[in-house]
Amino acid sequence: MLIYFVTFISFIFFYKYTLPIKPLPSWASEMRLLSFYFWENLSILFPSIKFLKNTQMTSNMTKKKKVNKSTTYSSENSKTTTTTTTTTTNPCLLDLPDLVLETILEKLEPSDLSTMACVSTCLKDICLSDFLWKRHMKEKWGRIIGSAAQREWESHIATQKESKNYFFDGGEGGFLVKYLSKLMPLVVFKSSFNGKRKQMESSSDCSIVSFYRALETGMFWFPAQVFNRENGHVGFIMSCYDAELCYDSHTDTFEARYPPHGTRAIASESGVTWERLRAAPVDNSPHDLLISNSLNDLRPKDHIEIQWRKNKQFPYGWWYGVIGHLESCDGNTTYCQCHTSNTLVVEFKQYAPGSRWRHMTINRKDHREEGNETEGFYGGIKKLYNKDDISMWQQFWPAGILE
Repeated sequence: MLIYFVTFISFIFFYKYTLPIKPLPSWASEMRLLSFYFWENLSILFPSIKFLKNTQMTSNMTKKKKVNKSTTYSSENSKTTTTTTTTTTNPCLLDLPDLVLETILEKLEPSDLSTMACVSTCLKDICLSDFLWKRHMKEKWGRIIGSAAQREWESHIATQKESKNYFFDGGEGGFLVKYLSKLMPLVVFKSSFNGKRKQMESSSDCSIVSFYRALETGMFWFPAQVFNRENGHVGFIMSCYDAELCYDSHTDTFEARYPPHGTRAIASESGVTWERLRAAPVDNSPHDLLISNSLNDLRPKDHIEIQWRKNKQFPYGWWYGVIGHLESCDGNTTYCQCHTSNTLVVEFKQYAPGSRWRHMTINRKDHREEGNETEGFYGGIKKLYNKDDISMWQQFWPAGILE
């Protein structure tokens, strides 16, 4: 602080007693021309300056029609003549009715909408609206983004907002900003501060386009389920397990991280394709038992998926199966009474007859979790009503029967 004070006093003394105050020389008028070339060269080094200039020109060109009226007086006949001059410009997209404009923008792909948003502030507000992006979100991500992924995104946004508020508005971060503002030049600090704030605000945007962008760029890991995990490992054929997923737009595939199984490390898999993914069928943790509410409706040949885990420290996976007949039933649909029995048979026909994994029985009335440490534990059952859900499972049917 003492150094700044001495320097300031020295400058005042030098300026007052050594620098003569004289009129500006004649060449000073040429500085205006020099400044023109200076700003032209500066716009080459800093394109944002040129962008601002072009933006202003574009704004002036998109103004509506102007009507200029001039009045001319004649001294001979004392008549007043009014001349109207109309200046017209090229048609502007923003001049269209709102319904027509929205109809046009609805036809654009996500990349084109993002490009249109850069044209003007007005188009930015329209092109980034939830109304236009809701359809794109549903078409591309609707099948694999469930309620769990939505909650994860909302939690991510809330965390980003808390971080922003802590840095800029309070806590140690707020005091750090105040301290840095005293050390840095005011203009530089404001530019850096505003840029950082805008960056963090954009990252904490809860709009649909922000969610879409986070998924598309792979910046957000979301929960979903993967069929035949770990590249179709034989121990996971015809199963579906929870995982954390990240999208890779270059390969149009996903990277998956599976939760640890007991003492086993986290398993990961790359190159997971779209058809191997789905949103979780029920909104609960993979460690929670599903309380089945359709056991009394199950009949032979019904398609189901059932929870299974190796031991009680592992999360559940979903396994595909069908309801079978009791041993006492010959399978004749006319005389079959399997649906009246308290014993329910579940068959896994991907395994060979005689395999210990081929079938299992559960109590229809009082079913919770059944099994042991050798054959694993069977949990809740979910009946498949939708043909699309059934065909999704059957597309992973193995080429050969498993032992």
